[in-house]
Amino acid sequence: MANTLVIVESPSKAKTIAKYLGKGYTVESSIGHIRDLPRSAAEIPAQYKDKAWSRLGLDVEHDFAPIYVVSSEKKSQVAKLKSLLKGSSEVILATDDDREGESIAWHLQQELKPKVPVRRMVFHEITAEAIRAAIASPRAIDTHLVEAQETRRALDRLYGYEVSPVLWKKIAPKLSAGRVQSVATRMLVERERERMGFTPASYWGLEARIRAGEEKFPANVLELESTRIATGKDFDESGKLKPSSKVVILAEKDARELADSLRGQTLEVISLEEKPFTQRPYAPFITSTLQQEGGRKLGFAAQRTMRTAQRLYEGGYITYMRTDSTTLSKEAMSAARGQVRSMYGEEYLHPTPRTYDKKAKNAQEAHEAIRPAGSSFRTPDSLRGELGDDEWKLYDLIWKRTVASQMADARGKRTSVRMSGAARDGRKVILGASGQVIEFPGFLRAYVEGSDDPDAALEGRDIILPALKVGQKLDAEKVEPKGHTTQPPARYTEASLVQALEGAGIGRPSTYANILSTIQDRGYVVKKGSALVPTWTGFATVQLLEQHFPNLVNYDFTARMEEDLDEIAGGRQGRVKYLTDFYSGADGLRSAIDSRLGEIDAIKISTIPTPRLGNSGIEVRVGRFGAYLKREESKANLPPDLLPDDLTLEKAEELLSNSGKNDTLGDDPETLLPVIAKAGRFGPYVQLGEETPPVRTASLFPSDKLEELTLERALELLKIPRMVGISEGEEVWAFNGRYGPYLKRGDETRNLGGHEALLTISLEETEVLFRQPAQRRGRGPSQSVVQTFEFEDRKPIELRAGRFGPYLTDGELNAYIRKDEDPAALKADEVRVMLLERGKPPKAKTSSAVGSAKKTGTKKPTSKSASSSKVSSSKVSSSKAGAKKPAAKPSSSVRKPASSAARAKTVKAPPAEKSAKVDWGDLKAHLSVLTDLERKLITSIRGDGKKAEDVAPGLGLEVAKAKGMALQISKKLNQAYRAARG
Repeated sequence: MANTLVIVESPSKAKTIAKYLGKGYTVESSIGHIRDLPRSAAEIPAQYKDKAWSRLGLDVEHDFAPIYVVSSEKKSQVAKLKSLLKGSSEVILATDDDREGESIAWHLQQELKPKVPVRRMVFHEITAEAIRAAIASPRAIDTHLVEAQETRRALDRLYGYEVSPVLWKKIAPKLSAGRVQSVATRMLVERERERMGFTPASYWGLEARIRAGEEKFPANVLELESTRIATGKDFDESGKLKPSSKVVILAEKDARELADSLRGQTLEVISLEEKPFTQRPYAPFITSTLQQEGGRKLGFAAQRTMRTAQRLYEGGYITYMRTDSTTLSKEAMSAARGQVRSMYGEEYLHPTPRTYDKKAKNAQEAHEAIRPAGSSFRTPDSLRGELGDDEWKLYDLIWKRTVASQMADARGKRTSVRMSGAARDGRKVILGASGQVIEFPGFLRAYVEGSDDPDAALEGRDIILPALKVGQKLDAEKVEPKGHTTQPPARYTEASLVQALEGAGIGRPSTYANILSTIQDRGYVVKKGSALVPTWTGFATVQLLEQHFPNLVNYDFTARMEEDLDEIAGGRQGRVKYLTDFYSGADGLRSAIDSRLGEIDAIKISTIPTPRLGNSGIEVRVGRFGAYLKREESKANLPPDLLPDDLTLEKAEELLSNSGKNDTLGDDPETLLPVIAKAGRFGPYVQLGEETPPVRTASLFPSDKLEELTLERALELLKIPRMVGISEGEEVWAFNGRYGPYLKRGDETRNLGGHEALLTISLEETEVLFRQPAQRRGRGPSQSVVQTFEFEDRKPIELRAGRFGPYLTDGELNAYIRKDEDPAALKADEVRVMLLERGKPPKAKTSSAVGSAKKTGTKKPTSKSASSSKVSSSKVSSSKAGAKKPAAKPSSSVRKPASSAARAKTVKAPPAEKSAKVDWGDLKAHLSVLTDLERKLITSIRGDGKKAEDVAPGLGLEVAKAKGMALQISKKLNQAYRAARG
């Protein structure tokens, strides 16, 4: 019996399509792209490693031929597809109908090399009818679309791999540049520059409440003595009045006097104007408008909107969600019109089917708009029990927008009135009021579009003015002065940035969510509420590109690149010639970097102009370890949470005055070491001793102020971490961690409500906390393993609660859940894809702390000794790691720790044939612990040579514990070394 293998991208889609195809078809997923350009040197095939161009993954010397490799996490899936192919009579590639989908289909054909017929099928919705129609009308792979996508991939690789190293050399390591991400960052930086250079202006106006018989309505005083009163639009960004503005500026005193003089006076209507208006419905959703409305109305980040839409599409609820076409098919218009007629009545239906033209630059994809799937739409209410919360909300939004697009116009009337009067002092005034009445709501019954401007949301309100006529007398019942301040341009939100990118023709529907995610993940942008704010690193990056590679962040240049890709997709331009001009031409990328790299002044590029600092001599610079302030020889780190627009001269002066503060508060009565208060990059702290590193440090609590700190308070803080006592055979410690105060008992932790509890909590109180379920901040009760996802063809995937947030793991790969992803809403198919696409093997950590050594899965010493070693101020002499003779018992004499190079030389990796005899990760972890103990013990000895236990008798027990632990580790090192040597 013939069997057809159908390959799609995602497991969810495969499951849905399999239901419609039935017997004779095997539907399997590729789980996204199966191969790509090498991500690292380790993935470059051996035959190319000696090529200078191999790091790019593109042979720039021979027509930009790509090196494609199957990533390690996809090899098992490729093997599965090849196995299924053996029993198949034909292959149908059913990937998405866009450039990326076409490219995935092509890669599948190239990698699988099927010897049976290969067909390509496309569909825009996953319904039984659409799938059967697609199966019946296959086509060949469109090589022009593939060429366009491969060109895009090559462009992104050349841009990123050539420009990013420039940023590493001139600004800071680990930065990256991107063809679209850098332009998006520039948009945000330009807006923030406007805000930083903005000087607010203050002005006053008057608001009145007018009485007309028994009715009242609001009005504003517009003119005084035939001169218009100033409003915000009359001032420029420097806070000065625009030269073209002929207005009177009211000061507070003038406004109050005029209000008092006008209150209770009689006014006369001098003009009345009524205008009818109509409002058309909005076009059906495309990708960008769906992301915008998802953010405005639902509060979803772009990534969350797209993931939710993906689930709806794969479940057969909506049409394809990556499109920039506003077109609706005839069956869709018919379905929408039918629902308008049945749910709202014939009067709400537009007389003829509505069509919409796409106005955005470079619209290209030939899909439908995003709409409910099928020839008849399911109402949101009918799906309440079938969809998750996010899916239902987004479906409801899509359904309303689609139905509203076929509804009648909204109709209404706008009225404006002008009134004249005189104050008691004789000055003449003109007042104005306007109102709006919706007479027929039309499509507004189903849908009202959101807005990024909170004030604009009020514009749709009905403000009803009473029936008035010219010459009618009115009373100024109440007049109040109102102070105003001009506001800087609003920051971009995710929605408005997508709108700006789309309007400029930059990027494509499928890329916007990734762009927004990337610029935040890279540290170029942070979110403040819903606003996107560029960081100082983002400023420096944009500044370098603007000054030395202006084309790369030029809006028109980037938009033309999209047009060129369209030309390649249409077969009107060739891939090789385009890439050659971009990269190797006389004005190409490579020559630009070669000629300009030496001209880039790293200090100048990393110095950010900041208008609010004026001529103070204070500069903002971006260094390898973050942003900082500099004035002559003084420096101060800028707190990571201080946004560019929040940096004032007063704040800068404060940071510089506190920087490097080194106030000695007095001596510790136990150790006789000085207690020093300092201002550090991550906040103020105190330290014990002048050595580097110090004997002990402690951060100040939020309620402490550095300038008010006393010796007594500092000594209290230096007790942290504090051993509270022994519970269930384990030491209980109170720590002040990165995310706040917490308790630790063995492997268990519990958050503390406040910092002061670190100093006061009793053992009995800690036992009560440990009997309660663990609480993860902001997410409620949780255990280490939150949820387990089972699969028939692979090992389970666990959702775990990690120290830095929830993550997925199967024991081999880990993938963190992003901030805008809801862990509770994840499904099995989604976690599988997420783990494959972004999963990375756990990093093997060589830590200098016992607690860190535990995390790496290495053998651990007893918990009591480990805990003690973290805080002991003791000393152990060094044992030469790897010595052939057993380590001697440590003495109390002071020895200089072995250097890193010496330790590396002493503990050599064993020959390959003998490496199985010892776990060298375990060995290195133990060596690191020994070295750390040695350092801590040495720093506990004062300069006069006295032993720690002599200086502070209370430390004697800690010293003994540490010595015993060091001896145990030394024995393990020697045993492992002898085993490795055979």
